[in-house]
Amino acid sequence: MSKNFYELTYIINPVLEEEQFKVAVEKVNDLVKKHGGEIEEVDEWGLRKFEYEIDNKGSGYYVNMYFTALGEAIAPIERALKIDDDILRYLTLKYDAKMLRHRELQQKNAVPDIFAVEEEKDEDE
Repeated sequence: MSKNFYELTYIINPVLEEEQFKVAVEKVNDLVKKHGGEIEEVDEWGLRKFEYEIDNKGSGYYVNMYFTALGEAIAPIERALKIDDDILRYLTLKYDAKMLRHRELQQKNAVPDIFAVEEEKDEDE
């Protein structure tokens, strides 16, 4: 079986201490590895204010992770995130071929600027 590429974004409860954020991130990393996932990148965005309250909280500690794993690994990972009291919300995205190409271009800083042509047309009018 081939592994799929995933993006996992999750929000950690903001009432934790700074050191507890690191422990929570490491716990999710270990969870992914335990289920056969290979982590490519973990990007901690830090505390961000919510547009609306979630569980009576006005902000949360955002983390974005990219990893590869087998499809059957996602259900137990999401189940563990769902029952973890420190995780307020999570979203797992499975990348298709188009999303993978875009990610590769982003990493090379070679994403085409498709809006530049439209702006030039608007200026000419």
